[in-house]
Amino acid sequence: MKKTLLLLYDFFIVGLFTIGGGYAMIPMIRQLSVETRKYLSDAEFLEILAISQITPGPIAINIATFIGF
Repeated sequence: MKKTLLLLYDFFIVGLFTIGGGYAMIPMIRQLSVETRKYLSDAEFLEILAISQITPGPIAINIATFIGF
């Protein structure tokens, strides 16, 4: 439960402080998920980014979904 709330908080902060759409959110999502919280490795993040670009829908929502999964 605590990890879920922490992930929700992280993506709330990303949405609050980024302007310019999903592609502008990618560096902040990477910093939070790879460097700060260490949810993923750099290679895993790049794989998620590639899959998120080819799936339909907003890229930031796809990235958040894959990180949460």
